[in-house]
Amino acid sequence: MPGSAPLRARLVLRDTLDWDAVTDEEVVAIRAKVNRIRASRVARIITGWPDRRTRIEEHQIDLPGRRLTLRVHRPKNAASAKLPLILSLHGGGFIVGLPAQNDWLNSHLAASLPAIVVSVAYRLAPEHPMPTQVDDAYETLARLVGDPFGWGVDPAAVAVFGESAGGTIATLVALRARKDGPPIHAQVLAYPGTDWSETRADYPSVAANGGNPGLSLGEWRTAHRLAIPSTVDPSAVSPVKADNLADLPPALIVVGELDAALDQGRAYAERLRADGSAARLTVYPRAVHGFISTPGLIPAARPARREILEFLRDHLRR
Repeated sequence: MPGSAPLRARLVLRDTLDWDAVTDEEVVAIRAKVNRIRASRVARIITGWPDRRTRIEEHQIDLPGRRLTLRVHRPKNAASAKLPLILSLHGGGFIVGLPAQNDWLNSHLAASLPAIVVSVAYRLAPEHPMPTQVDDAYETLARLVGDPFGWGVDPAAVAVFGESAGGTIATLVALRARKDGPPIHAQVLAYPGTDWSETRADYPSVAANGGNPGLSLGEWRTAHRLAIPSTVDPSAVSPVKADNLADLPPALIVVGELDAALDQGRAYAERLRADGSAARLTVYPRAVHGFISTPGLIPAARPARREILEFLRDHLRR
């Protein structure tokens, strides 16, 4: 039987909001409050302090019809003139979240790999439903591979990282890049949402872990309602439903044993392997949804970070 989540996680991550009752306007207001808290210095106690060996800057990138903000992590001292590029996509169910919530992981990868890690503030629902987020991420990646800012990007060493809903986006970016480029050489997916279709609640881990902190089922339902409205085919944004998952970059899928999304990550790993793509799945004990971005609460965040670093070294620093 799985253990229980650490007491601090149960106290701090407990969701008391009635998500099923909130309106679109209330979601926007909730987002502003949540993101303000996540970006605060006080939140670093939970989300972790950035690696001091990394320089963090914000840049703007102009894409057709919009301007997006990039949060860029670069090593202060890098011996190589060319560095791998990692596109990082935060979680939040497509309705909340911001790049700063992953500073702990992103800055460490930038310093230790070393690499240029860019987290994109993709547009959010309900104002911008799917697949807007995939368009933002893919077009950003396609531009950055050309090194428009002169950072020293190595186009032969490109990876995507996605957490939760960001994992959904990362998988769909990899699928689009398989056909249209640019080449992606590795993908890291942390407890990704891989099924947003009518079967999304059929996985055993939903019933087993739906009451655990980190991801409330109410928030999950609200994310689906707002980000994937009736005008969007949910199977088209569900990577586990894709017809063919062959010839995709090697994947590391990291999940927690107490996460409602556990079996979605497991199912995607199985589909990748069945279609001939390399995939490694690691299940971390006593870890809930979002654990990598809450190292102050969940000890498993640290060994997971080490595994992610070694996986990326293996595939980007050959």
